Amino acid sequence: MPASRTERLLNLLIALLNTRYGLRRSELRQKVYHDTTSSEAAFGRMFERDKGELRQFGFEVETVTDKGWGSDDPATTRYRIGKESNRLPDVSLTPAECTVLILAAQLWEQAALGSAARNAVRKLQAAGGLAEAELPAGVQPRIRPAGQAFEDLVGAIHRQHPVSFSYLAGSTGQEELRTVEPWGLGSRFGQWYLVGYDRARGDKRFFRLSRFTSAVSVLDGESFTPPPSFNVREQLAALPELPVQHAIVDVAGGALLGLRKHAVPAGTSAASGNDGGSADGNDGGGAPVPARAGFDRLTVPYRDAETLAAELASYGPKAVVVAPPGLHAAVLRRLAAAADFAAAPAPPVDFPRTGPAKRSRKRTSEDQLKRMLQLVPFLVHHQGLHISEVAERFGITRKELEDDLRILICSGLPEGYPDDLLDIRWDDDHVYIIQDLDLNRPVRFTVDEACALLTGLEALNGLPGLAEGGDLESVTLKLMAAAGEEGLKAAALSGPEVAPEDSAVLATAREAIRTGAQLRLSYLAPQRDAVSERDIDPHRLYSLDSTWYLEAYCHTAGGLRNFRLDRIQSLQPNGLPPSSAADPAGDFPVKLFTPNDDDAVVVLELTRQGAGLADEYYAERTALLPNGHMLAEIRFGSADWLPMFVAQHGGAIRVLEPRALADATREWLAAALNRYGAGTATATGAGTGTRQHPR
Repeated sequence: MPASRTERLLNLLIALLNTRYGLRRSELRQKVYHDTTSSEAAFGRMFERDKGELRQFGFEVETVTDKGWGSDDPATTRYRIGKESNRLPDVSLTPAECTVLILAAQLWEQAALGSAARNAVRKLQAAGGLAEAELPAGVQPRIRPAGQAFEDLVGAIHRQHPVSFSYLAGSTGQEELRTVEPWGLGSRFGQWYLVGYDRARGDKRFFRLSRFTSAVSVLDGESFTPPPSFNVREQLAALPELPVQHAIVDVAGGALLGLRKHAVPAGTSAASGNDGGSADGNDGGGAPVPARAGFDRLTVPYRDAETLAAELASYGPKAVVVAPPGLHAAVLRRLAAAADFAAAPAPPVDFPRTGPAKRSRKRTSEDQLKRMLQLVPFLVHHQGLHISEVAERFGITRKELEDDLRILICSGLPEGYPDDLLDIRWDDDHVYIIQDLDLNRPVRFTVDEACALLTGLEALNGLPGLAEGGDLESVTLKLMAAAGEEGLKAAALSGPEVAPEDSAVLATAREAIRTGAQLRLSYLAPQRDAVSERDIDPHRLYSLDSTWYLEAYCHTAGGLRNFRLDRIQSLQPNGLPPSSAADPAGDFPVKLFTPNDDDAVVVLELTRQGAGLADEYYAERTALLPNGHMLAEIRFGSADWLPMFVAQHGGAIRVLEPRALADATREWLAAALNRYGAGTATATGAGTGTRQHPR
């Protein structure tokens, strides 16, 4: 909406908040809209749209009618907004509760509800409910961005619109178009699941997001009503875990140490129970089929075929699935899709010369009005802050903040005197508000904001030493009470737990960060197929879901590195103090990648399914293509592992530049397909991995 509409909505809101008996539509048209040209019907449509906009911001417009008259008569119908019904109730939190709350909000950094989480925290700050809190040193849990499908589904759930998508059915292995009324979205067994009503089947169904084979289409013209008191966590708790199956995989001799840790040689007693093929590669007829020359035949346990298929595809020509057939087909499908995309004609690489480097949604007038409604109560409770600090708190520039303030000081009661305008002053660069016109309390949480905080608190449950016991429970109860009906709707979303599988390594690293101790590390680097010993200065810990990373200065490499905790073989203090001057880049929320001068700068083309990778890997420049794809320029510590990355995502991403890397990726994919009898190229190897981007 244009800026003039923003000002009009703000003045309409102030007028409806500051009337006891209500204002007739004719009064609003004359005093707020100053409309003398449009027809009555056209003005009526505009007024209804504006009421809908205010409702989206959390303000319910009440209708008051004169006794004996119907509500459809504009001459006798008055409108107002109750001063209490739409306001966020007072929330008083202890410093310990604030610490837990901020950790929960920061979980969504870079993920779908990140903006909603920040808005919710600002509302609590604006209400004066957040005490000064000290975050635990060097620790930041986060939820992994789940891609565009997740964002589209969350929006459809909250707005109650059906969706359609192509889906790879687990029972048949066939790709099918599904139309679903989405009831809830949650994480279970390390996977995101959509729970909803499948219109074709006429019943409730569970859909795993990793099996979506197309973008999600939201049917905005249709709506549905979800079951009452629906709770997606309860639904997913009843979902049985997939049984353990066994795959037969030929692995290049001496390669893939990480995979070998969980595998056993085929034909041993531990390899029994394989589904879809015998432990020696014999499908039930004739003599056992030997492993190909230079390869070892292993039995790999797994529960989910698509998850293992993504991993095995990333190994390219170093691993070949022998059985079961379904897993063989899943890996081949990913490799073929990646090869087809890599071989397609490349678009011109052209990034905008101006504009922000970081990919972000363009700010709109709607964002501005939402921000101003948070800004006024924030200033009421934080008088005299420097204007630069206020701008930093709201994540905007000083110019954007001054634009907001200039609109605010020109807004007020219809046809009022100067005292009836919002009065805000910042002559000496310190901002004071003198007249707030009943905008002194923030609006109640939206459903997205309630979801972001409550789901984040739920995900923190059990995180050792950070979110245990009474503080987590008490802050959850307080926010549930403050969120009201929107808090109940938050049950439609359930995030992954972020507690690590091995809390001992996490505790050792935390203690070293707290006390300033150097550590001796034994680490498995899967791309290099090697275990190395290193001395490190630990800086901070952070997670993507329950996968935790330790960022540290590595004395062997002479720079900052990220280490996955589940790949650490051993970790203990070496008795020395930290000796490096290297500091982690920036403040929390942390990035998974610290840029350096010798980075490889790579241009990727991402489909709509893969667009979320631009945020996850901190693209420096992005550009949209006419076909809906995206160009993304990303820094990598090493480009050697990019072919593995491309194969893992099976047709959602390809390398465009450097050209030599794009050619090497195509050759690598052809070599992998050749192992399956679907290509003609020769194997070229899988590269040596990356310095800073963990996988």
